[in-house]
Amino acid sequence: MAERERRMTPPFGGVFQARSEVLSADDMERALRRISHEIIERNHGLDGVVLIGLQTGGVWLAERLGQQLQDIEGITPPVGTLDVALYRDDIGLRPVLPEAATAIPVDLAGRIVVLVDDVLFTGRTIRAALDAITDFGRPRAVQLAVMVDRGHRELPIRPDFVGKNLPTRRDEAVDVHEHGVDLGEMVK
Repeated sequence: MAERERRMTPPFGGVFQARSEVLSADDMERALRRISHEIIERNHGLDGVVLIGLQTGGVWLAERLGQQLQDIEGITPPVGTLDVALYRDDIGLRPVLPEAATAIPVDLAGRIVVLVDDVLFTGRTIRAALDAITDFGRPRAVQLAVMVDRGHRELPIRPDFVGKNLPTRRDEAVDVHEHGVDLGEMVK
């Protein structure tokens, strides 16, 4: 589940209570495989492609996408991690997670960067990621892959690759984990 949702629900650090399963583990595998094929098709292969998982939910998804791309093409693109906490527009309103680290394995200049995240909500995390990416070089292109697009955008940001479009209410929470995707609420 997105850290933003956890922190925005009073009291901060509430407990997620699942109401329904949106995607099973098998559904997620199919979605990751489809997204992998779409990445290959859109970029005419994997030459110059780098996967960057956003801390914390996008990191394991980027690693899984890397494995899927290896299975399909026999090539594993570089996979990195990006912590955007210091680039956010709400930095004074939320704590910075010390365990979240940035590790970009290659210079991004001239490469195709695929940002990977678990849930796309307002778009503010992606805006911060776009700012952060420029510190590591000027990519040829930046694409966005998300497992769940739940709507409610506050910025003009649109994903290139989506596992599941899931219209939600603002007060609902989405939890993406290795065994599927659940829809529910944060409770005290």
